Amino acid sequence: MNRRKFLKTAMLGTAALSVKPLGAGEAATRKNWVWITLSPDRSIDEWKGMFATMRASGISAILPEIYDGRNAYFASQHLPVKTDLLGRMLPLARAAGLEVHAWMWSMPCLIPEIIQKHPDWYNVNAKGESAVDKPAYVDYYKFLDPGRPEVREWVQTTVKELASVPDLAGVHLDYIRHPDAILPKGLWSKYKIVQDKVYPPYDYEREQFKKKFNVDPIHIGRGEMKDAQLEEAWFQFRLDMVVDLVNDYLVPAARGKGKQITAAVFPGPSLARQMVRQDWSRFQLDAFLPMLYHNFYEAGPEWVRAQTTEGVAAVKQPVYSGLFIHNMQVAEMTRTVRMAHEGGASGVSLFSADGMDAAKWAALAKLRDFHNLIVL
Repeated sequence: MNRRKFLKTAMLGTAALSVKPLGAGEAATRKNWVWITLSPDRSIDEWKGMFATMRASGISAILPEIYDGRNAYFASQHLPVKTDLLGRMLPLARAAGLEVHAWMWSMPCLIPEIIQKHPDWYNVNAKGESAVDKPAYVDYYKFLDPGRPEVREWVQTTVKELASVPDLAGVHLDYIRHPDAILPKGLWSKYKIVQDKVYPPYDYEREQFKKKFNVDPIHIGRGEMKDAQLEEAWFQFRLDMVVDLVNDYLVPAARGKGKQITAAVFPGPSLARQMVRQDWSRFQLDAFLPMLYHNFYEAGPEWVRAQTTEGVAAVKQPVYSGLFIHNMQVAEMTRTVRMAHEGGASGVSLFSADGMDAAKWAALAKLRDFHNLIVL
């Protein structure tokens, strides 16, 4: 979901840790990051002060939100430009000793020109409703169809542009998935829904599957259409669409310019497959930042450890456990960070910099000898 507008309102001491010596390769992956939501009006001095605080707390890389699905905050020739925030902050971050990885929305597209000229680019649910007219949950859930070649090339162009920016360390993908088929249980009351299964308004890619298999997936599992192989094909079809977009289009676009490419992904990857049809264990990325916002799942810090363990076992690249720290007390934050570390994370991802305060920054500074942290 849109973490700026939605996560902040959705959920508004510690035992000693045993630390083993790190090998050279393992140590190289333990770097600190910050995921920064948009604040175009910050002054140069404010940016400098923020970066100094982050660096002093052991942060070594930042993830500013540079494309939000509607406007670009860099000198794009492809997207509508609000202001060149990246151009202003990049030299300041570099001077502070911070890497910069540009955070971009991938599938939601709110650009009026695209909506008007290419309504066929958008997802259609099992009721035949386009995301243009009937987006799921919230108005900004106007997701593009990841299986369309035109869409893949359009998203790829954004990655290519960002990867061409000098001194940028990498590109960070957000919303690289289908719309949520099932929301975390802790959010059902917010939207006045119960999702004990996948319901038609939240089930996408029906038309694409019909074209390929000559079968309407809405009928699969019912009556004469009850076919386990077709059910598996329907599930796998949606997983493959996003995997192919990432591996065949977006990863080469970033790597071709010598840039790293990472992504914010859902928990799991087993939950991610079920909830948003995202099989990130097959993404060929440089690192993974699963959003393990345990309160959203009505779980405790130990759940973060379990999810981290699964993610680390599923991929060869570093995993940085994502934590939603708005309204989280320092003691809880510290415990949850340590749970992530026990699960094998190379660090943690804190959403967001706006949720930090002096006490939390101080806590991170104390923790940095034990963990490397990513702050989202």
